[in-house]
Amino acid sequence: MASNKILVIDDTTVVRVKVREMLPPGNFEVLEAKDGLEGLNFILQEKLSLIMLDFLLPKMSGWEVFQKVQADPELRKIPLVLMSGRKEEVTEKITEPFEYFEFLGKPFDQKQLINAIKLAMTKAKLPRPELVPAGAATAVKNGTIATSGVTTATVAAPSVANTAMPTAVSNATPTAGGASDAEISALNEKIVKMQAEIDGLKKQLTQVVTFIKQKLK
Repeated sequence: MASNKILVIDDTTVVRVKVREMLPPGNFEVLEAKDGLEGLNFILQEKLSLIMLDFLLPKMSGWEVFQKVQADPELRKIPLVLMSGRKEEVTEKITEPFEYFEFLGKPFDQKQLINAIKLAMTKAKLPRPELVPAGAATAVKNGTIATSGVTTATVAAPSVANTAMPTAVSNATPTAGGASDAEISALNEKIVKMQAEIDGLKKQLTQVVTFIKQKLK
């Protein structure tokens, strides 16, 4: 029995046969799906070593299948080659560079196919941000960011008003004994440091929001 399974999801028989014939001999089994729904069932039921996914498919589009795969922390680890005769159809949904999967334009030859598979396997090993479980609470606590469920694609930004940050020294009410220059200087340094940390958190949150929105498009 083959130890590796390669799934080719394409509504054109010629393409599926072409991929099968171009693959070098090896200890693997090629599975074929003629539409997105059949392909997704294979993905959910089989232990796959590679997915080759056409972008335009009947019943369920390649884009929809792609979203389903990317929303699952285990499925998205499978090396993926996205195929299309028109690259602009892909880039309308997914911006370049394609960081975690490889794109293969149609028509293609054996060298291009093998190269795409190798790159897909390399990219699949890259570290990726952890998916946020649906229903997770939104909080910014002790510098740790927890976002809301992925299905909502919303992430709460830290509110400066609610952050335990001192107000400007010029607006602070002095104590009975007054504040020394050293104390004021130290306070100013803390304010600058905390503001930098808040700016850093905002930047991280922006990146998380952008990542989630891209995956849900």
